[in-house]
Amino acid sequence: MTPITIGTQKVGGKDSPCFIIAEIGINHNGSVEIAKRLIDLAVAEGCQAVKFQKRTVDVVYSAEELAKPRSFDKSFSDHAFERIAKYGYDVLPREAQVRLAANPEATTNGDLKYALEFNEPEYREIDQYCREKGVMWTASPWDVPSVEFLAQFDLPFYKIASASLTDEGLLRAVAMIGRPVILSTGMSTMAQVRTAVGILESVPTALLHCVSTYPAKDEDLNLRVINSLQAEFPGMVVGYSGHENGSTLSVCAVAMGARVIERHITLDRTMPGSDQAASLEPFRLNLMASNIRRLELALGSGTKQVIPAEVAIQQKLRRVQDF
Repeated sequence: MTPITIGTQKVGGKDSPCFIIAEIGINHNGSVEIAKRLIDLAVAEGCQAVKFQKRTVDVVYSAEELAKPRSFDKSFSDHAFERIAKYGYDVLPREAQVRLAANPEATTNGDLKYALEFNEPEYREIDQYCREKGVMWTASPWDVPSVEFLAQFDLPFYKIASASLTDEGLLRAVAMIGRPVILSTGMSTMAQVRTAVGILESVPTALLHCVSTYPAKDEDLNLRVINSLQAEFPGMVVGYSGHENGSTLSVCAVAMGARVIERHITLDRTMPGSDQAASLEPFRLNLMASNIRRLELALGSGTKQVIPAEVAIQQKLRRVQDF
């Protein structure tokens, strides 16, 4: 395995700590203040990076999809109107602003997508905040314009979501940036992973085993795929992106050789939002991060030897030592 360097961190080296990514995604619910609280949580628990998602809404979704009626928690649109007042740009299309001002319950799928989408003013604030907190940030672009948008922030690495693994145009656009890439492999065959790796061959890339269900059932996790990816791509860093309940099995993934762990985080799993229930609350994030570090200490070098602390016990307990 050849380590890759992300920012100042060596990832996948023999003595390198597991690289922990706290996936904020859309769990900010359209609020920069919630996003900052989640960044604070990630920093407090020793995560090396936080991750968001970036979409060009009218590219990723058709007009028909955006127009469909959809109910969602009113806090999402409230946050959108707060951002309109704060940043002075149309977070929601003008038509939506007029419609929701007249009837807050007349919501559409498009209203939700726009309300959850951060743009340049929000990411400028997040970028500055992460610099102040000393933590790296990145995002998963879902379309080529989003790749171009993120390029202005000089990100230390790019994350490609499982849903985008077969998007050749997106992969090539990310590769052209020239930064390291972490690629999730959910919903994909090994053949598709091979093709994606080939497209990204010009940039350092790490692969994450992933099962794209939310939350994922234990019996579906198939953690041995971590070893299959290591065997298939022996020169590459391999990790795990988990959506299961709890933190135990993500720690097990590290024991199996995962050198990168990505988990969604939340302030409270009962908050509104599609990803909250499959995310780690503060207590669980603490448990996972601390147990990963404890495991790393316990794994050791693999060399069988008598450690200094055993010598006195050896002299006391070993009655016969013929060899």
